[in-house]
Amino acid sequence: MKPKVLFLCTGNSCRSQMAEGWARALLGDQIEPYSAGIEAHGLNPNAVRVMREAGIDITSQTSKLVSSLSDVPLDLVITVCGHADEHCPAFNQRTKVVHVAFDDPPKLAKSAATEEEALGHYRRVRDEIRNFVETRLGELVSSSLSPAKSPE
Repeated sequence: MKPKVLFLCTGNSCRSQMAEGWARALLGDQIEPYSAGIEAHGLNPNAVRVMREAGIDITSQTSKLVSSLSDVPLDLVITVCGHADEHCPAFNQRTKVVHVAFDDPPKLAKSAATEEEALGHYRRVRDEIRNFVETRLGELVSSSLSPAKSPE
């Protein structure tokens, strides 16, 4: 069985969706990725757009509440925003929870003067999430599966 990894955000519309998409595309043969939110806001169209630009189609993913995954035995939960980290629900004892913060593209895009400038925020965060999935996610998954080390 592949380790089950959840990316948790406030509304499960942008960052957690991009993370699930990257994890599915880059590590789907090694892990079973999910995304969910404290709330469900629907897929952000700009997140869908910039992921498509990178060759990843996330349109089949859905925005869902974390409670909808209560029957999934998660190995690792990664909160990708401060609000989700602060309001992260309790998971069973064997589920490791890690916070890895990414900027909020919709919030940053509000002050953009042009659509291209707004999309630049989405692209930057998309690329940061890809880098995280490529360089750190495997290590976090491995450490979540390792038994706790005894003090020496």
